[in-house]
Amino acid sequence: MELYGDERLDYLLAENMKIIQSPSVFNFSLDAVLLADFVWLPIQKGNILDLCTGNAVIPLLMSKRTKGKITGVEIQERIYNMGVRSVNYNHLENRIHLIHGDLKDMPKELGYHKYDVVTCNPPYFQTPKPSEQNLNEHLAIARHEILCTLEDVVRVSSQLVKQGGKVAFVHRPGRLLDIVTLMRQYKIEPKRIQFVYPKQGKEANTLLIEGIKDGSPDLKILPPLIVYQENDEYTKELHKILYGEE
Repeated sequence: MELYGDERLDYLLAENMKIIQSPSVFNFSLDAVLLADFVWLPIQKGNILDLCTGNAVIPLLMSKRTKGKITGVEIQERIYNMGVRSVNYNHLENRIHLIHGDLKDMPKELGYHKYDVVTCNPPYFQTPKPSEQNLNEHLAIARHEILCTLEDVVRVSSQLVKQGGKVAFVHRPGRLLDIVTLMRQYKIEPKRIQFVYPKQGKEANTLLIEGIKDGSPDLKILPPLIVYQENDEYTKELHKILYGEE
């Protein structure tokens, strides 16, 4: 398999897989790993869709938890190509299918209400911060709402998921009210929320949220997930998510 520019082939954490990464184009974050672990997945079969899939890290991780068919959608051709090569390298072409396209076109292209589960790790920031004004195009699009907004993501997820299906997002806690408002506006009832904290006593810096299309109100706040111990080593919970063991 050929690598381009500053691409490298990294181990995908504890999984017996590798993934193509590039510091100047796209590297997956812990947020993607947490979302892949957090979302409910059918075990034996089902249709699963990951929007803003990047280099296919979430589909690759989810493939270890489900035997269902997984589709990923990525708008940036360069990053989509990294994902395709990663899927091929891991011999998962029969389980994971990637699409180069705009998520806003997917309801017409893929069909309405076809998926049991929809996930998305969307761009977090509405506009570039002053410190990020000079980001290259790949990084700017991945981090900021340039080609899709939070409302686009929630609306499209609602159009693609089946009635009673699950939709899960990872985002920043500061957007919680926006996310919940949009989910209810588009008939996705929030059912589970988990806040992620860098350390005990620190403010939460990540939000995991899952809803059900046309679900009834009944929100559960899960126990907090803390990433690091005071000695800067991963907590037992994080170590298990990352490496599959205590």
